[in-house]
Parts: sequence; C-alpha cells; structure tokens
Amino acid sequence: MTKKLWFQVGVGILLAMLIIKYFMEIQGIFSPLVIIAKAIFIPLLLGGVLYYITEPIQRFLEKRNVPRWGSILAVMAILVAVVWIFVAIIAPPVTKQVNNLVENTPTIATEINDITYALFQQKDNLPPKLEESIDGAVESLQTIAINFGKWVVQFLQSLFQAVFLVILVPFFFIFILKDHEKFAPFIYNFFSGKRREWIKKTLHDIDTVLRSYIQGQLLISFLLAILLFAGYMIIGLEYALLLAIFGLFMNLIPFIGPWISAVPAIIIGLIQDPKIGIFAAVVMVIAQQVESNLITPNVMGKSLDIHPLTVITVILAAGNIGGFLGIIVAVPAYAVGKAIVKNIYARRKEIKSAATKTI
Repeated sequence: MTKKLWFQVGVGILLAMLIIKYFMEIQGIFSPLVIIAKAIFIPLLLGGVLYYITEPIQRFLEKRNVPRWGSILAVMAILVAVVWIFVAIIAPPVTKQVNNLVENTPTIATEINDITYALFQQKDNLPPKLEESIDGAVESLQTIAINFGKWVVQFLQSLFQAVFLVILVPFFFIFILKDHEKFAPFIYNFFSGKRREWIKKTLHDIDTVLRSYIQGQLLISFLLAILLFAGYMIIGLEYALLLAIFGLFMNLIPFIGPWISAVPAIIIGLIQDPKIGIFAAVVMVIAQQVESNLITPNVMGKSLDIHPLTVITVILAAGNIGGFLGIIVAVPAYAVGKAIVKNIYARRKEIKSAATKTI
C-alpha cells in the first residue's frame, strides 16, 4: 500500500499540514525575517519586472558585440527617455483630466443619486421579482462603492510607500541586468548528475514562464489601452486618456481586470449621455474580443496553458490573502508552481520507470 500514489500524496499532504501548523505556532521567531523580506520583496519584484521588460533589448545589443556595461547603460538611457516622454507628453493631459474629474466628482455623485432616486420612485410600479432584483443591485452597488473607496485609499497609501523604495529598485534592476546568467548556475552547481540536470531544467522552465507572462501581459495591456483610447475618442467619451490608462493597469489582472476597467467608463458615459454609455460598453466588448481572439493568441500563445476558471479562482483566493499585490502576483506564481510540479512529476515518473525496468 505504501507504494500507491494516493497513499504517498496523502502522507505528503499530512506532513505539509503539520509543518504549517508548527510554523504558525513559532512564527513570532521569524517575524524579523518576515519584515526584512517584505522590505526587499517589492523592489526586487519591480526590478525583476523591469529586467524581463528590457532583457530583449540587452540581448539584442550583446548579440552585436556590445559589452555588458554598454548594454546596461543603453537600457538605462532608454528607460530614462521613456519616463521623460511620459512626463513631458502624457502626464500633462492626464493631470488635466484628473483635475477635471476631481472637480466634477460632486456633479457625478449627484447624477448617480438622481438616477438611484428615479429608480426608487418607479419601484412600486414594477413586478415584485424585478423590485427585489433592484434592491439587491442597489445594495451591491453601495457595497462595491464602499470597497472601491477603501481600495483607492489603500492604493494611494501603497503608492506613497513605493516612492520611498524608488532608490532600491534601480539597484536590484542593475544588479539583475549585470549578473542574471549567474543566478541559475549558483543554484544547480550545488548538485551533480541527473539531479543537477533536473534542477537546471526546472529553473529554465521557471524563467521561460516568467518571461512569457510578464512580457506578453504588458504588451497585451499596452495594445488594449491603445484600442480603448481610440474607441473612447471616436465616441467622444470624456476622460478618454485617463480611462485608457486605467484599463492598461487593470488588464494586468487576467480575465477580471478588463471588465473592472469597463465600469467607470460606462458610468461616466451614461452620465455624459446615455448613448455614449452604451457606446462605451460596445467599445469595451469589441476591444475585449480583439484582445482575446487576435492579440493574446499571437502574443502569449499557449505558453502558460492555464484554464480561465483556474485563473479566476487563483485571483479571488489571492485577493483575500494578499490584497491587490496578491492579485497581481497570483497568476505568475501559480504558473511557476505548476512548472515546478510538472517537473517533479516527470522526474518521479522517470525514477519509477528506471526502478521497474527489467534488466
């Protein structure tokens, strides 16, 4: 019985639960390490994301015999130029639209209250089931509005905290650009033989998954933002650039993010003109169809091979555990874990096949 797969999996789960239980009981001992890890994690994460974004540029330059220090300087110069373009060209209209939105917020709130009041006035003339549906929808909207307000405050707090980490991000980024080839050998050189080859392959698969996800998701988000901006401009939606940038960041959350970004666009469109609100929804649907059927298959392919239901489940669980940062990290972390498990399963199958082979 001990050789059965279900028995081994059960024992592994029980051992993992015991380890977690005893770790939770002594977690106070590790609290200083947790604080240090939290301080390092965000700048290291941002440095790694910047590395995967700029790595193709560095590889392109070094294939043409540009030395490592030259490629690093070139990458940094390109990043500075991109930031300058954003500050000089994109930031002024975005700032103007943000200021206009802040000034018009009381008007928008009044319009929403008027619409809600009109619905309540007509509620008695509606069928009972429809009346119950409206009551539930209003309560849901109030809950969403409260949670969204809390999320905005938390996001702004995190943004201010991130400003203090700006110095650490370039440090990690330059360090990764300089020595990224040394990370994997540093780990697998502790081993030898087939185990060394297995760890080398696993690390390569992890690198491939992260590279595919980060580069692909950012490119898809950028292209989707362009589609949204063009569509919003065509229909004459106010705050088009601001809403398109919001859509860019929300699209970093797979499947759920794009639909979240549609909500403020539709609300602002309905307040501006009911027809524009409908057109904004149509623009979002068209952009999503183009992104899911044309852009994503050509950019990402089947590199991650994760079912949409799995992605949604992972995002919801990560959101409850780690908040907004957990949502952003959830899918690539799951993809990395899946790559590791697949390699463990393949290695176990190889060992089992060798052990049962007839000599």
